[in-house]
Amino acid sequence: MTDSFAVNKANWDERAVLHAASPDYDFARYAEDPAHLSGVMRFDRPRLGDIAGLRAVHLQCHIGTDTISLSRLGASVTGLDFSGPALAAARRLAAAAGAEVDFHEADVHDAVAVLGAGRFDLVYTGIGALCWLPSAARWAAVVAGLLRPGGRLFVREGHPMLGTLDENDPAVPRYPYFEHAEPLVFDEPETYVTVDRPLENSVSHSWSHSLGEIITALLDHGLTLTGFTEHDSVPWNALPGQMVHDEATDEWRLKDTPARLAASYTLQAVKTA
Repeated sequence: MTDSFAVNKANWDERAVLHAASPDYDFARYAEDPAHLSGVMRFDRPRLGDIAGLRAVHLQCHIGTDTISLSRLGASVTGLDFSGPALAAARRLAAAAGAEVDFHEADVHDAVAVLGAGRFDLVYTGIGALCWLPSAARWAAVVAGLLRPGGRLFVREGHPMLGTLDENDPAVPRYPYFEHAEPLVFDEPETYVTVDRPLENSVSHSWSHSLGEIITALLDHGLTLTGFTEHDSVPWNALPGQMVHDEATDEWRLKDTPARLAASYTLQAVKTA
């Protein structure tokens, strides 16, 4: 776990600097347009509902575009990430956008110790977060610890069905569907947005988690499932050459019969005790 943490932190520290400068994240738009929301948040908003006045925490918040978008929907927002460069970019963006967000640097597993137990009405986890954590059960314990009784979890995540596919041969599953102890190790100099150079810290460690394992972990930690929706789209080009971009939703889906693939899902749950 220590080695994987260090490897992933180096990878995401470098990504953060490149992502903040990427036209795909479009930092300038947040300063220019006080109503602008990230593409992820525009997709999530109909299911997220009215969050005005809620105390929200965004776990694994990266460079803060979704975090600031939550703030623009009226929540009082705390963002947490393990990358100092990512949070430096997020704070710059918040200042430019006129958003009041409380950012903290910490491992997500330490969130309760850092932020306090039972403080939040809403825990939000954006897409592309859970694969960096080795245990769904350990993550669910953090979520339960942060939420007050009656507080809500909102997750949109890449579907584990998509995660099994080899992007070079998507007809055949290659990677595990179920959780595994040892990480999957990738060496990929590219990232998921347009940047001006390849990554030098290109190695990353990730883990798979099945839908059953994620849901069971939440149930085991006192949450009740209140909503679950599967989508045929995802916010990045997960299978290059196989997907097409939908300009209206800023999402990617299979260009040939997209109903064949569950690409992402939205899960909502409430802490019952």
